[in-house]
Parts: sequence; structure tokens; C-alpha cells
Amino acid sequence: MKTTKLERYLGYEFSSGSSTGQDYKTFQTLYINLLRKLCNENGWTLANIGRNHYEFSLFIKNHRDKYVYLSISDVRHFPNDWYKNILVRTAKSEKDYRGGSNNYTHLLGLKSAIEVLMAA
Repeated sequence: MKTTKLERYLGYEFSSGSSTGQDYKTFQTLYINLLRKLCNENGWTLANIGRNHYEFSLFIKNHRDKYVYLSISDVRHFPNDWYKNILVRTAKSEKDYRGGSNNYTHLLGLKSAIEVLMAA
């Protein structure tokens, strides 16, 4: 998975405050667009995107209605975890935030991790 636009945020110190900074909003849009492209390339769909203060979560659904939940930690407090420590787990629906067992992957291994969970 090509991630060059996102990789410029490795080691980046995001703004902080009571409202979400534009730097994070730009980063989040790039990240979600990358995930949307990954989904399009694999016949998956993004569902229930939760755009939070400095973190986000979403569900990915395949054509057999299998779901994977994905979440990144707060980018201000967990630098680079958005790249190297992405939470993924199975889910029963796009509202199943409890889901299966937690698994962690890095961005370059995300496609494979999703494929494994979708096959489970």
C-alpha cells in the first residue's frame, strides 16, 4: 500500500486544543481517503466512520457482510501509533464496537490483516 502522503506525518507533533486543529483534519482526510482507496481496490465498503477529536474509527464491510472494525489512537498522545499500531478486530455489524479479539497491525500490513479477519 503506497502511503507517501501520510508518511510525512511520521514524527509530526499535532496541534492540540479544545477544537480539532486543521493539521489533524487534513491528516484524517488523507488517511480515510487512503482507506477508501484500499476498500475500492478490494471490493470492500467503508461504513460508520467516526471522526473524533484527534482519533477516528470505522468499519470495513465485504460483499459477504463480514465486518472489520479499525481504530487509531489519539495522535497527540500516541505518536506514530496511527502508522505502527492500528487496532483491527472482527465485528458483527457496523455498530458492533465490542467485536472480536483485539489485533494490531501496521499500515503497510493493514490489507493483509483485514483479509485474515474477513476470512475468519
